Amino acid sequence: MKAYPYLLLIIDAQQGIDMQAYWGGHRNNPQAEQHIARLLTCFRKQAWPVIHVQHCSRDSHSPLFPGQPGHAFMPSNQPASGETIVEKTETNAFIRTGLQAKITESRASHVVITGFVTNNSVEATARMCGNLGFNTIVVSDATAAFDKVGLDGETYPAALVHGLSLANLSGEYAEVLTTQTLIDNMEARA
Repeated sequence: MKAYPYLLLIIDAQQGIDMQAYWGGHRNNPQAEQHIARLLTCFRKQAWPVIHVQHCSRDSHSPLFPGQPGHAFMPSNQPASGETIVEKTETNAFIRTGLQAKITESRASHVVITGFVTNNSVEATARMCGNLGFNTIVVSDATAAFDKVGLDGETYPAALVHGLSLANLSGEYAEVLTTQTLIDNMEARA
């Protein structure tokens, strides 16, 4: 079986992410979708594996609840024929899914994580990915967060929430790169 240098994991790139008020408002990285689409184009060109993770909320009020318009994938990041879709109900995409087996089967040397929300599903999945022994890369500008209200009532801006989440991951669980740096690295290996 062929081994791949990279596997692209796109987490929760669903239309419901556009409902910013639901998630806390004031999202950072408004260009995240474009960076994900750019990476998706590169992966498809190389015929490297792509896995789309789709959150299937159990909360009927969530925009990511199955049957809601927000449950659908974003137009810029629609799965193509032959690409894997993993449905999840938890923040961590490894919980009660076949994700670990699919990554192992791909024999990819690096798992590239993009998507939403940085301090939620992206961070939870990246931590597990690193803990399972996969070489994990989180793409800083192809992920995004929202404002977060702390326990003291203070609102922490999305850029700060995003930055702290990436800092939590960097070095211990994952390597954190920009889209352009990753593309440069991928072109050197292609």
